[in-house]
Amino acid sequence: MQIAQLTPAQVAADTHSTVVDVREPDEVATGAIAGSAAIPLGQLVARAGELDPGVPVITVCQSGRRSQQAAEVLAASGREVANMAGGMNAWREAGLPAA
Repeated sequence: MQIAQLTPAQVAADTHSTVVDVREPDEVATGAIAGSAAIPLGQLVARAGELDPGVPVITVCQSGRRSQQAAEVLAASGREVANMAGGMNAWREAGLPAA
């Protein structure tokens, strides 16, 4: 299954998708993308119903591995989804703000 890989700049410019941060709460507390929904990977299947099915999803984690897994899970359920390559590490390296 091919999941689109977005750069942090593409994610920052996207105004119509929901960003889902799949890191654990202690990781999210160190800084997250403003407006993102925090749903840890282990809770994603149970909480996927919290996401608007008509809105594309961009998954994010610390380095891009867990968010890739999350994207595959969401895509398998029929969601339009992309992954932010490099995760929050890449976001910070790009100099983008974390909330």
